[in-house]
Amino acid sequence: MKKTILVVEDEDILREIIKDYLLNEGYNVLEAADGKQALSHFEDQEIHLVILDIMLPQLDGWSVCRRIRKTSNVPIIMLTARADEDDTLLGFELGADDYVTKPYSPPILLARVKRLIESRYSPSIVESEKNDTLHIDGIGIHIPSRRVTVDEEPVNLTHTEFEILLYLMQNQGIIITREQLITKIWGYEFAGDDRTVNSHIRNLRHKLGDKARYIVTVVRAGYKFEGRT
Repeated sequence: MKKTILVVEDEDILREIIKDYLLNEGYNVLEAADGKQALSHFEDQEIHLVILDIMLPQLDGWSVCRRIRKTSNVPIIMLTARADEDDTLLGFELGADDYVTKPYSPPILLARVKRLIESRYSPSIVESEKNDTLHIDGIGIHIPSRRVTVDEEPVNLTHTEFEILLYLMQNQGIIITREQLITKIWGYEFAGDDRTVNSHIRNLRHKLGDKARYIVTVVRAGYKFEGRT
């Protein structure tokens, strides 16, 4: 089934360029020129990924991201012409999965779209039926459905938060460096730093509640998941 991508960009030329690249790769594309139109499309259509500019009329990208995250963990890539690092961290804190600063190369943006789509929707992440579930100290992950529970209660994680938790739990007891997380979750082309990783870990811990204690920070090394199967 073709995946549908919502492109939210108020600059017509940029929006057309992004759309053409996505169409050439076989994606369905919906367009929005402002924040309100973006939310309208999101409510009416099945969207598999959102490319979201920050500086938008009607409703800015941060507000759109915040509203989407109230009901959905769909992957979100945010676009900005502002290189302020605090803006990037705010986007991640609101639940964005990736961040691209203008000016950018459309093929690079496309590569990030493909990575998120493939990791989010590809069934190949499941090696076998007997390995499709992890359950450690009250935290459960059903990999095919990407369903996460804490003490049997569902927890809504973003795409990136899910990938981080899964990676840590699959390697429980092993120290995972921040560089390893960046390579695994975002890929080599990602220009993030330690603060980016820390922001996602902080959001993940908040959602896990008292189970957050199992994600242990190892000073000057990284993180590890300490629990009992």
